[in-house]
Amino acid sequence: RMASAPMKLPARDQINMGLGAATLGAGAVLMGAPELGTGLAALGGALGTSGVLGWHMTASIGGADMPVVITVLNSYSGWALCAEGFMLDMPILTTVGALIGCSGAALTKIMCDAMNRDIASVILGGYGTKATGGGEAVQFEGEATMTNIDETVKMLTDAESVIIVPGYGLAVAKGQYPLKDMVDSLVKAGKKVRFAIHPVAGRMPGQLNVLLAEAGVPYDIVEEMEEINDDFNDTDVVLVIGANDTVNSAAEDDPNSQIAGMPVMRVWKAKQVIVM
Repeated sequence: RMASAPMKLPARDQINMGLGAATLGAGAVLMGAPELGTGLAALGGALGTSGVLGWHMTASIGGADMPVVITVLNSYSGWALCAEGFMLDMPILTTVGALIGCSGAALTKIMCDAMNRDIASVILGGYGTKATGGGEAVQFEGEATMTNIDETVKMLTDAESVIIVPGYGLAVAKGQYPLKDMVDSLVKAGKKVRFAIHPVAGRMPGQLNVLLAEAGVPYDIVEEMEEINDDFNDTDVVLVIGANDTVNSAAEDDPNSQIAGMPVMRVWKAKQVIVM
């Protein structure tokens, strides 16, 4: 199992270029190999160097940008299938491959825009957004105010409007079903309850939407960031469940933050914010 922290080798770019050149060289030998043994050796070499290259590039990116890596690899698979269709003269493979490749590329563009990231910096293992400055990030000081179940229940009982901001932690905990039961109780009590979904919440765009739909949460109370971000000012209680960077105010307040300029949910503008 790979660690979520990015691998930071000093000469990672040189390693990637060397492995890429070795793969291309082995491919050239394979195309012009006069003997079966030479061709098989070149094929094995190309497979080995390309495998190591893929592993090293992925390990250098880190878990935070894995959603983008997934969509990029999905797009790659489509273009590979498209090339295979050309080689085998099978239009159906070409068509399906082009659809997969284009949809993967479009999804990658959406995710990079949602994180204010440059696709090249993601693939090459870069850090920060396109707006990240070169200075030191601000060190926030202060103490977190702890709460408990009874106080949380009282806050929800007294609130008139509640927004729930789910993240990947909700998916890991498989908490969508008890959350749906809680929402039903709040709605029956006359509370206005909505869900706020960030474009890159979870590990893939739409993952949280699917989880909530799976639990039976009505579609009309699930809203996207652009639709709900201005409503936090008038919200009594916000529940942040398993989300982190998508609600981090440093994206707007600290130009040297690694997520500077990334669109985030402005949960801090609500009257009360409970982070789980």
